[in-house]
Amino acid sequence: MYMNILQQQIAEKGCLLADGATGTNLFEMGLISGDAPELWNQDQPEKIRSLYQSFIDAGSDIVLTNSFGANRYRLKLHNAEHRVAELNTAAASIAREQADKTTRKVIVAGSMGPTGELIQPLGELTIEDCEQAFFEQAQALVEGGADVLWIETMSAQDELEAAIRGAAKTGYPVAATLSLDTNGNTMMGISPRDLVKICNQHNLAAFGTNCGVGASEVVASVISCSQEQPNAPLIAKANCGIPEFIDGKVTYNGTPELMADYAVMVRNAGAKIIGGCCGTTPAHIASMRAALDADSDSQVPTLAHIEEKLGEVSAGAKSCYHGQAAASENTSARTNRRRRRSA
Repeated sequence: MYMNILQQQIAEKGCLLADGATGTNLFEMGLISGDAPELWNQDQPEKIRSLYQSFIDAGSDIVLTNSFGANRYRLKLHNAEHRVAELNTAAASIAREQADKTTRKVIVAGSMGPTGELIQPLGELTIEDCEQAFFEQAQALVEGGADVLWIETMSAQDELEAAIRGAAKTGYPVAATLSLDTNGNTMMGISPRDLVKICNQHNLAAFGTNCGVGASEVVASVISCSQEQPNAPLIAKANCGIPEFIDGKVTYNGTPELMADYAVMVRNAGAKIIGGCCGTTPAHIASMRAALDADSDSQVPTLAHIEEKLGEVSAGAKSCYHGQAAASENTSARTNRRRRRSA
């Protein structure tokens, strides 16, 4: 049976470690707020190369390209909508070069974020134009050497599905993640249960959640998805704790130790691909790598344990978790009753 590259590596290693934040780390390298990080793929290629290498050195099995906002609509904000092909190809080719220099397998994932536009009837963007924009970006990422197309931080179902269709036209594996908020759903109302159904309909290589609120919320969401579909190829890429505004600068309160706890917990919750989002540095990823390699515990964390180690889980995420847990328990109880009757 055919297995895509993510399935192959998960089967071999059990779970994969992705990378951390792109924007956070580029700001530390000198990127100015409001500037497009994707322009650095050509203007500052050595810094992009250094970013990729830092995560590879920290132990990442998957590196996402610096192309999150490199679709024609986001680039238009910087008068660069005509540069989709060159910026995405550059993003992927630099990552490909660094990945190929390692002695182990490192997957290059072509990052594709939202357009920033509303689709009709809420906005002016048509589904057809949206799908074409993602196809245009996906083609360039594949041309640059991406192994998989990685749609991330989505919140609306129509845009998510347009992105999936556009990326799938390349024939390459597609992964997708949603950003869930304090209600346990995306800003546009997609729940973890909806996510599982949508992604199964499109036969994605992997799916899950990224960004959102914090590590505790991501673990609870992964448990909900895993209860809906056990052994699914789930992705968890949490923010590094909670953002705080200190001395005029946004910082994240997640320590390497907290992210190490998160990595083990979310693996035990059912995630097969684990990484960090906003605020996550190579130091955090290295700590996560060490924890995953050293800790063989496989017990699914309780909500009490999640909150003890990672912080509060919102009421919305709790209700979603409890609803899924209750459904799972009811299913198990019905199965046991049937077994007793047939015995």
